[in-house]
Amino acid sequence: MRHSFRGRLFRSFLVVSLVPLLVCSTMLLQIFRLRMTSAARQEMAGQLSAVSHTLDTAFYAFDQTAAKLRNSALVAGALAGTKGEDTLVYQEFFEAVGQAKGQARFDLYDLEGRWRYSTDLRGTDLPTDWGVLYAAAGAEEGLVYRVSEDISNTDAPQLQGAALLRDEQGAPAGYLVVSLYYSHLHQLLEGVYDSQNDLVLLSRYWRPVYALQPSLADSLADRLRVQLLDGQGPRETSEGFFHSIAWNEASGLYMVLQRPQIFTQETMQLLYTVSLACAVVCVAISILMSLKLSRQLFRPIDRLHRGIGEVVQNHLDVRVPPEGDDELAELAQRFNGMVTALKCNQEQLVDNQRELNQAQIRMLQAQLNPHFLCNTLDTMKWISKINRVPQVALMSTNLADILRFCISPEEFVPLRREAEILDRYIEIQRIRMSGAFTYAMDLPPELEDCLIPKMILQPLVENAILHGLEGRDDGAVRVAAREEGGLLRITVSDNGPGFPPELAAGRCRRESRHLGLYNVDTILTKYYGGDCGLFLSNEGGAVVTAVLPVVREEEEMC
Repeated sequence: MRHSFRGRLFRSFLVVSLVPLLVCSTMLLQIFRLRMTSAARQEMAGQLSAVSHTLDTAFYAFDQTAAKLRNSALVAGALAGTKGEDTLVYQEFFEAVGQAKGQARFDLYDLEGRWRYSTDLRGTDLPTDWGVLYAAAGAEEGLVYRVSEDISNTDAPQLQGAALLRDEQGAPAGYLVVSLYYSHLHQLLEGVYDSQNDLVLLSRYWRPVYALQPSLADSLADRLRVQLLDGQGPRETSEGFFHSIAWNEASGLYMVLQRPQIFTQETMQLLYTVSLACAVVCVAISILMSLKLSRQLFRPIDRLHRGIGEVVQNHLDVRVPPEGDDELAELAQRFNGMVTALKCNQEQLVDNQRELNQAQIRMLQAQLNPHFLCNTLDTMKWISKINRVPQVALMSTNLADILRFCISPEEFVPLRREAEILDRYIEIQRIRMSGAFTYAMDLPPELEDCLIPKMILQPLVENAILHGLEGRDDGAVRVAAREEGGLLRITVSDNGPGFPPELAAGRCRRESRHLGLYNVDTILTKYYGGDCGLFLSNEGGAVVTAVLPVVREEEEMC
């Protein structure tokens, strides 16, 4: 299925604009919720620490009161009914209670459970065969606490503690009872924790002891008790609330702090709804902006697409009008320039093809003339033999071989073949100059199959004969081939006066007297690069060295 560029561009705009927004908004909501939750837990832990410290201080004062009264002989004697005046007993009793008087009610009972002394004006007797006095009688020392059966009854103690008092001989003398009412606990804990939170005190068996809202204590205690029975343990969170739980060792109570969740389910739904509404608005805005941007980008691209289609159909007169001064307008201008250049190149290609055809025709026509000349030279050879003129016959034969070699289609020939054609040329020159020079060829057998461009040695030897041996009766021309470092070096030397100083010891340059040398250097440079070519020097005469790579007949020419 083919997807248009405009559709992909439109979808890309939507993804780029919406995905970061949705991801960031979701992450921000979650991070904000987690940070607020963490801060609330830390705050609740601090408040529970303050409540625990308050309870520790109060119950430590209760233990100190019990310790003072347990060592008081006056109190023990008064409870036993043997000695002691009530005034002195109350004085010592209140001194032992001290600052703890406002935190709880303190009562003294005899062994039969009769109320005898108190920090309050009224008191009632307590049974000794059950309840808090019964528990205190079985304890060796310290206060033993019991929880009220109904914390909704604020007239009854919410928590009672009792300690057994003994006389000087260690015999039981009576009981100290510490009673904490709702008012005492409220006064003790008021201001210790945040008022927006609810504090619930539970016994070790998860029974309610104190709460501002008794119904909350019952429901919370029941839920925690069920969790314990299920083996789950108390969880710190529930629907709509944070719960922080701690154990106070001094009182033997669990402290449960309940705080409404900052992000309740309704609040989170509201936030998600608002986020979704914002996303919908952003989607609408993104769609409008994406349509506008994609249209602005697609219009010039569509024109370029249609223009390229016209160019494919070889309609090179098409032009794309640029709009604005942005990159797309610059692209349209470059497209127009490309089409104009393409049209010019196409016209030039047609002209070049026409000229190539004409050059091929001229070449074919030019090849006809050498064939005619070769046939004519063959005729001259036979006429010379008939008339017994061997020099003319030999020159005709050699010249015909040279012409046939020149018009052959090969561009590269073996070095031995080039040497054979050079021998034909030397024979012609010896007849012309009546043997006024000597010629030597030094060609190692291993280099005979090296491929070289056709007809590069004859111009070098011709230059040596015409310019180097001019006016000499003892001229000598020597051709030598050597391989050095993967390069073929062909040297043509003579015993003439040599090159002028401005030409020697350097690359061949174009001079009017040495046009053949320049042409050979150009051929070698075109075929093999600037490191190859002709190099001129003087060593007892002119020396021309052709340098080219070693390429065997079995190797393919590049």
